[in-house]
Amino acid sequence: MTTQPVTTQQAGEPAIRVRGLEKSYKEVRVLRGVDFEVARGSIFALLGSNGAGKTTVVRILSTLLKPDAGTASVNGLDVAAQASEVRASISLTGQFAAVDEILSGRENLVLVARLRHLKDPGTIADDLLERFALTEAAGRKVSTYSGGMRRRLDIAMSLIGNPPVIFLDEPTTGLDPQARIEVWQAVRELAGHGTTVLLTTQYLEEAEQLAGQIAILHGGQIIVTGTLAELRQLLPPAEVEYVEKQPTLEDIFFAITGSDRAGSSDSALARQPATS
Repeated sequence: MTTQPVTTQQAGEPAIRVRGLEKSYKEVRVLRGVDFEVARGSIFALLGSNGAGKTTVVRILSTLLKPDAGTASVNGLDVAAQASEVRASISLTGQFAAVDEILSGRENLVLVARLRHLKDPGTIADDLLERFALTEAAGRKVSTYSGGMRRRLDIAMSLIGNPPVIFLDEPTTGLDPQARIEVWQAVRELAGHGTTVLLTTQYLEEAEQLAGQIAILHGGQIIVTGTLAELRQLLPPAEVEYVEKQPTLEDIFFAITGSDRAGSSDSALARQPATS
């Protein structure tokens, strides 16, 4: 599946442009003039602690919330003046998977495709199930899915209609290490197909693993933006000490579980019994 084509004018602009966003809740100033841009077809991580304002930014960009000041455009469309057009060109996946547990994975996808009045919803569902390594679990009720499978299905559902921009708000919250890696693979898959991804996260490793550009949101403002290599240059190099390298907890976890940290086979993951 491919994303919707963009116009020549849109192609020359960033997928997302934010200038001077401000937002307060009563006396609490959550955003104090936020500025950043996201290139088309890239993964951009908005990194910050709980309460930093990450979700507020996403809600403004997805037209669910109006800013007190500043401007923002998504896919070349002004989020305030062209809200309906913005909503038609984006998809939003929240912190918790929005799937119907009574239905099967395939039924969830078909339902969304029908609600969007798309032709051949069955083919759309089957293509997405294969793309996200859920084909073998397609007929099972979602209530039997593991956390990683549910989140992959949730992301697949958000892609129905081929939105060029997708917002993932804390996509791995509450997931175990293996499920988190499954979701990381799904996110990389999005960018590989040309989708622009804005990812909010509080996990440093998640931003490091996925994002081409990272913006750190702190105190209601973006305090630094850049690639991982550029951010590393902000700190002096550490002194090299020749000591025996001890295995990390990640090394130990994957060695003991026998799992391939690169993901091994997604189809194998889909065949595993569901966890509660």
